[in-house]
Amino acid sequence: MNTPKTISRRQLLTAGASAALVLAGGRAASAAPMPKMQVWKDPGCGCCKDWIKGLQKDGFTIEAFDSGNVAARKRLKLPDTYGSCHTALIGGYVVEGHVPAKDIRRLLKEKPDAVGIAAPGMPVGSPGMDGPEYQGRKDPYDVVLVLKDGSARIWASYR
Repeated sequence: MNTPKTISRRQLLTAGASAALVLAGGRAASAAPMPKMQVWKDPGCGCCKDWIKGLQKDGFTIEAFDSGNVAARKRLKLPDTYGSCHTALIGGYVVEGHVPAKDIRRLLKEKPDAVGIAAPGMPVGSPGMDGPEYQGRKDPYDVVLVLKDGSARIWASYR
């Protein structure tokens, strides 16, 4: 017969934190809820819908508008050089194109002095551009941090 072991308060707290992490899908739960993301896109664009679905599965709350992508980009002061098929706003930052969720989370955590991040164009293999019609193809691409002066630097690279 096994005798029950007593555990310390510290062990109990550590076990509880580990369980919470597992329940949060491997991500540490944050005290503050993530802000809602607004997305402006073309109503018939399947890759935009796929990108949004992927973010929603990852815990993002999204309000989508079926028009105004170019106008939103201009209003939010993101140079056309970094343009793609959809423009989003979250936590005061622009997210342009098929940016992976982990890069958006990093942006919200680090809070750089910038306009936002972008995956210019429509890189095949990026989130939303990775459906079966692409037959597993993955083109290399960069997500760039767009600074307020219109310049950019690499935020993340996918090869």
